[in-house]
Amino acid sequence: MERIQSINPERIAWCCADYGITPDDLAYELDIAATNIERVMKGDDGITFNQLRKIADYFGRGVLFFLEDGPVDAAQVHTAQFRTLANQKPEMSTSLKKLIERVEKQRAVYLSLLEDLDESERTLFNPPALPPNDLQQAANLVRAWLGLGDTNAFDTYRAAVESKGILVFRSNGYNGKWQIPKKNPTLGFTLYDPTCPVIVIKKLSWDSQQSFTLMHELAHLLLHKSSSIDDEQDFQSHQGREQDANAFAGLILVPDHFLANIRDTARPVEIHQYDVWLEGYRKAWGISTEVILRRLLDSGRLPQHLYAAYRQWRASLPTQEKDGGTRQYRYREPKHVFGDTFVRTVLDALSAQHITLAKASSYLDSLKIKDLHQLENHYAGI
Repeated sequence: MERIQSINPERIAWCCADYGITPDDLAYELDIAATNIERVMKGDDGITFNQLRKIADYFGRGVLFFLEDGPVDAAQVHTAQFRTLANQKPEMSTSLKKLIERVEKQRAVYLSLLEDLDESERTLFNPPALPPNDLQQAANLVRAWLGLGDTNAFDTYRAAVESKGILVFRSNGYNGKWQIPKKNPTLGFTLYDPTCPVIVIKKLSWDSQQSFTLMHELAHLLLHKSSSIDDEQDFQSHQGREQDANAFAGLILVPDHFLANIRDTARPVEIHQYDVWLEGYRKAWGISTEVILRRLLDSGRLPQHLYAAYRQWRASLPTQEKDGGTRQYRYREPKHVFGDTFVRTVLDALSAQHITLAKASSYLDSLKIKDLHQLENHYAGI
């Protein structure tokens, strides 16, 4: 098969450096002979068009990207939001970088579809003005803005946030291009945009764990107006913006009038009884025991050593792994991953014949056509 000439080796080298791999690693990942990659890097015609396309797909670029002359302009390749996250976490994995870029492409798809539907203002992001130095008042204003009631779950929190013009994605639990790997410490990230920000949450064993992540990321959008990427250490931070985001999330999820319902005199002596003590509250509020304890701690109602003891006890418990299931309800997965707002917009564009079935499938995690029709029926209540 004919070898491709005029490949720009600088661009392959730049992409390898951007992903933290060597050309030899690239050859191994794509099952291309290392000697062929070496020839390309020397400026010779060492690979076929199909092999170049594999390289382009791996890096999320078009084939023409590697045929253009000149060095890469990072400002054109990566958005400002992407660069912000990469600077915050220089050790970011290749798979996470790819996920961030996919999220950015999905947002671009969403905005394009809104234009096609002539509904560019349907979900306009218009946050309330918040006091700069009063987290308590800011949280009260945001609870009212979101329209939160006294009983919630992750799905109702997510729906409330999405209703304000913010896309909320949640990673898949199974292996795939929309997964944040279980071993990756990242719990969530935010891509700030004044018209259409995106929050991405890592799927965890329990929905209640994701509620705090959602509100923590919302804090970065509303308080700091910036992109952010957060792991477990950030969620335990006691300084700077992360501390503010943690406090804000706690105040949103457990406002003072919630906290007033908890009787300190009923607190068990044994740490392992805390989950039972707070069971009714955490189920009604859709949050974890630790979130409630953190609020009690911040309010001066729980000693630090008891909070630390509970966290240590929880960490000592074996992780409960859920099986992957049969994917019997594969047609619902795009809604779980991309949220109701995104999926409805794709289906509306399909119904209005602005996009083809093939396009709709590609936007909805490569859903098979039969599953796409099931999803349409699901939304139609059939």
